[in-house]
Amino acid sequence: MGIFSRLSDIINANLSAVLDRAEDPAKTIRLMIQEMEETLVETRASAARLIADAKGLRRRRAKLDATIADWQGKAELALRRDREDLARGALAEKARLAAMVAAIDEELVALDDGLARYEADIGRLQAKLDEARARQKAILARQETATHRLKVRRTVDDRRIEDAFTRFEQMQRRVERLEGEVEAHDLGREGARGRGLEAELAELANADVVEAELEALKAKVRRSGVAGGPHE
Repeated sequence: MGIFSRLSDIINANLSAVLDRAEDPAKTIRLMIQEMEETLVETRASAARLIADAKGLRRRRAKLDATIADWQGKAELALRRDREDLARGALAEKARLAAMVAAIDEELVALDDGLARYEADIGRLQAKLDEARARQKAILARQETATHRLKVRRTVDDRRIEDAFTRFEQMQRRVERLEGEVEAHDLGREGARGRGLEAELAELANADVVEAELEALKAKVRRSGVAGGPHE
């Protein structure tokens, strides 16, 4: 059984209220659209039958009008020939046909009224169908977004990813320890080489100072010797 029991239910339906009560809005809106589409097809088919019936009646009426005109001509001819009896019979047939035309006109009015109601119903039904399709599009978009977000959440919270990051951090710490050991080993050697170089440079500097002082002392001694030599 469908969601709607008749056309008026669809036209007067509050889609938001129906979807709020639904356990599965996506499924409900899909069924609603399906039923609306089927109802729209049925309504259009009924309207098409009315249109066909109206066309048939109008063709019949046109033929009756032509026949009525023909009987009118026959009545006039009978009178011109002084056959009043025949003229009376022709006018009686004309009146019978005129009564049929009047009945057809009444039926055409009813058909036109029914067709107008069908046209209005089809318009309102099409509007409801467009609304339902728009709601379906929105629901599917929200569903897709929620599914994607859930997938992302599950991926972020995946234990395997956490384990992989943990292993990566462990490996990084292991590499850092190895790099620290290498730097510590090289640091000792470079320090010894640095201190040996500094010592050699200091010795050279000290040697230059000593040599300078030695030369200065020699010069002083020579000057003292000359000044304190024997007198004549």
